Amino acid sequence: MTRIADRFRGFLPVVVDLETGGFNSKTDAILEIAACILCMDDFGRIKIAETIAAEVEPFKGSRIEPSSLEFTGIDLNHPDRNPISEKEALKKIFLPIRQELHETECQRAILVGHNPAFDLSFLNAAIDRVSYKRSPFHPFSSFDTATLGGLAFGQTVLARAVQAAAIDWDESSAHSAKYDTVKTAELFCAIVNRWKILTGL
Repeated sequence: MTRIADRFRGFLPVVVDLETGGFNSKTDAILEIAACILCMDDFGRIKIAETIAAEVEPFKGSRIEPSSLEFTGIDLNHPDRNPISEKEALKKIFLPIRQELHETECQRAILVGHNPAFDLSFLNAAIDRVSYKRSPFHPFSSFDTATLGGLAFGQTVLARAVQAAAIDWDESSAHSAKYDTVKTAELFCAIVNRWKILTGL
């Protein structure tokens, strides 16, 4: 039986999406973060095992561009918004990932994202800011579903790649970290599982 650790060379793929207050990871706030931990079934197919999400309190002195809030639709003053500190958000995301690493005998988590350099830069900046000592993620390696979507379906935009993969897409729900993470995870799983059918790997 194929193990997920064997399939990805000791890495555990974890899909991550962040919504932020801008494009500069050093100065702009993280507003939402979500992660989908992936697992492998008895037939060697990958699927979502767990989804974790947190609304994040902007760090002191951070910037939030009005255009970013307009794009994401995040209302920082919404009564249902319940943000936690960056450190608590990282802990909430990282602890279940560490548990899964232990159970699957994987060495590190590897971030899967749509244009993941953006998300990884913000994640690493937050890790540095709060001096988080035990990040489960590889600090610079990642899997990019924009590239994989272009290869598998000829589409690099998330919404178009998801729809090309015959996965449901609700535009009104897009640009929340949790929704985008789940859809990115479904896209990644679809591509990897189709590759298995084609190649046996």
